[in-house]
Amino acid sequence: MGKGYNARIASNPYIVGTFACIGGGLFGLDISSMSGVLNNPAYAATFNNPQANAQGAIVASMPAGSLVGALSVTYLGDKIGRKKTIILSGLFWVIGSILQCASVNRGMLVVGRVISGYAVGLASSVVPVYQSEIAAPAIRGRLVSFQQWSITWGILLQYFVQFGCSYMNGAASFRIPWGLQMIPAIILSLGMLIFPESPRWLIDHGRESEALEILSDLHGGGNQQDELVVLEFEEIKQQVYFERTEGAKSWMDLFKPGVFRRVILGSSLQMWSQLTGMNVMMYYVVYVFEGAGLTGRRANLIADSVQYVLNVAFTVPAIIYIDRWGRRPMIMYGCLVMGFWLYLVGGLQARFGEWGSIDGTPTWVVVNNGAATKAIIVCSYCFVSSFAITMGPASWTYPAEIFPMRVRSKAVSLSTATNWLFNFALAWAAPPMLSSIQWKTYFVFGTFNFAACIHFFFCFPETAQRSLEEIEDVFAQGYEYSAWKVSRDVGKKQLEDVLANKVNEKESIEKDDV
Repeated sequence: MGKGYNARIASNPYIVGTFACIGGGLFGLDISSMSGVLNNPAYAATFNNPQANAQGAIVASMPAGSLVGALSVTYLGDKIGRKKTIILSGLFWVIGSILQCASVNRGMLVVGRVISGYAVGLASSVVPVYQSEIAAPAIRGRLVSFQQWSITWGILLQYFVQFGCSYMNGAASFRIPWGLQMIPAIILSLGMLIFPESPRWLIDHGRESEALEILSDLHGGGNQQDELVVLEFEEIKQQVYFERTEGAKSWMDLFKPGVFRRVILGSSLQMWSQLTGMNVMMYYVVYVFEGAGLTGRRANLIADSVQYVLNVAFTVPAIIYIDRWGRRPMIMYGCLVMGFWLYLVGGLQARFGEWGSIDGTPTWVVVNNGAATKAIIVCSYCFVSSFAITMGPASWTYPAEIFPMRVRSKAVSLSTATNWLFNFALAWAAPPMLSSIQWKTYFVFGTFNFAACIHFFFCFPETAQRSLEEIEDVFAQGYEYSAWKVSRDVGKKQLEDVLANKVNEKESIEKDDV
């Protein structure tokens, strides 16, 4: 019987860890598939000129589906495995893309976006779990950060497809991009067939020999006696066996002491990642720049594309250094800086803006002030760059690594579902906010950033450079409201420590039997 995966591919941790990130790219594709058509006359004509509330509902239908998809992983991730769930997400995305491409009214478009959203919810929950479970501790943060980078690439590539098709007349200008976005999902579903399953999931399901073989291919060049392979294999087995002694898995496990704290941390981090205002700035960048006084469809499209390029470029340093910098500094300093830029945008809008009209719709807009327009656009660019180099990658990495194996699938799914819940609410609320409270919108999100920074400082311990099993010791230290006291050396173990612990446990069991 064959391995069921390509051992040569499995030996390269970066290929294994990054290919599944195509699932994250699907979210990016969706962001641009909407932001790129907001000022497209053919789109407006086809879907009966949706106004602020209607457009918000159309955009929000995708995160609504993602919420359901993320919660589905609580069952699918444990039942059929991480690998098959990723494959399933690609299949749902293809179905949703077909419906969107063929849509002739708002109802059909919303159904297609809900189905595509379900696919994104599956992928966004299970891909970080898969990455964290197959990655070596030294590069885990880097690999999971590729999830965020793939989102930025999805945004960028789809936007340029939209930009190119904007020169076409009629419905083809948005139908072609919506149809082409199914290609990455096809590649994802077919490609995952030659990748290994999570060894931690296999051990949890009694398939230890397969897990050891995969671990040796992943981290030991096929050598099952490699020190890192033995260390990880023994740590995982000990953790799984310990968790089995506590009974069958259930949702109530999420409320147990030591676990519930982490559920709150994972969910709140995903909540704060939305309340930073980043996705509002990405979904509705057209509205933001129109309010800044940037006129002309082509000019707006070009300015938008610069923002998306910066989003991709500034994610790279975070990927390279996230394991060196640590998670805490990235999320704390990131929110401080983002809040600063949003307050500047709001202040400039308040000082130089006035009520005007864009396409017959009353809008708060900067008029005949080129310096203010450029300043607002630059501050928007700085905001996006700040998110990309800090909060973006860390918000996916941290929830994927803080939970014990017993509840990891359920807990990460719940954390990601929180992301989609707030994404849904903000996607729907942002257009009415921008049209009613105008520049105050930026102050609202700026304040959220400052509040998040305070929460991170007191409650979020550092997790970098530790195995998933060693992170258990980090939370065992306590310091629930003084997380800065947790040393970065807490939890570090050597192979000798793990084997000695194994011997002690065996002796304890033998004594109990006697």
